[in-house]
Amino acid sequence: MPLDTAAPHVFQIPMRTRFRGITVREGMLWRGPAGWGELSPFWDYDAAESASWLRAAREAAEVGWPAPVRDAIPVNVTVPAVDAATAHRIVSASGGCRTAKVKVAEPGQSERDEVERLEAVRDALGPSGAIRVDANGGWDVDTAIARLRVLDRAAGGLEYAEQPVADVPGLAAVRRATHVLIAADESIRRAEDPFAVVRAEAADIVVLKVQPLGGVRACLDLAAEVGLPVVVSSALETSVGLAAGLALAAALPELPYACGLATAQLLTADVTADPLLPVDGQIAVRRPDADPGLLAAVAAEPGARDRWLARLAEIEAVAPRAARG
Repeated sequence: MPLDTAAPHVFQIPMRTRFRGITVREGMLWRGPAGWGELSPFWDYDAAESASWLRAAREAAEVGWPAPVRDAIPVNVTVPAVDAATAHRIVSASGGCRTAKVKVAEPGQSERDEVERLEAVRDALGPSGAIRVDANGGWDVDTAIARLRVLDRAAGGLEYAEQPVADVPGLAAVRRATHVLIAADESIRRAEDPFAVVRAEAADIVVLKVQPLGGVRACLDLAAEVGLPVVVSSALETSVGLAAGLALAAALPELPYACGLATAQLLTADVTADPLLPVDGQIAVRRPDADPGLLAAVAAEPGARDRWLARLAEIEAVAPRAARG
């Protein structure tokens, strides 16, 4: 049966390891005149917050992206909150990544768990690799300050700590109290005022994700206005969605850090025969097409498809075409 590229294709792909509290990644894909677009807001995003994700998908499918200024993007391997042996294995099998982002502040885990994870990552990377940690806002200020001292030693030096606490005043307090560089993620992409981070001098680095921020062009504008070094990261997309992150990283005037775009490794399957995976620690800038057979293999069950089509209607109701940009 020929592929109907105009219709949304709803996918469900199991994760290799529980990540961001989920075990199955879901979303929808469709192709427009400019190529394939992905809409995959997590379920904790309501329709209004998901409108920016739809703008990004429409940009990808209907408009396309700016011309690149580089043809390959250095990327980090992402290490979930796993045991030390698994962390070592993930880094060793990462496709030559020389930077690792390690998840910390996992509920139910101890400082010892985090130390052992970081020590294993350092062993796998070797002394010259870079290690960054991501707490997803999971610590309070005092815990963040104390824990970063410990984890900095365990890692043999941290490149930076991403979103150690949830709010901007907390980020500013942690930044004043530690020599570890601080990166803002949720305080940019889920904030009513992303410039509060800059005014409060709460971060050294900003993490930009294309879907939550409304598209490649919106991210380029934000990066120019914020004026801080940028790390482009994924929202745990398929290779169709990751291509937008690559397009952003490829179009930025400067790219001082490895980007968090190697997350197709966290999925058990993909929708393209040419997945965006690292080789020698980099991903070549390209835009893969979805494959009909692979789309069919990860097609959502009817109930899930109906939920996503209803969700799309809800998002479109609060994001009329005139406002998509």
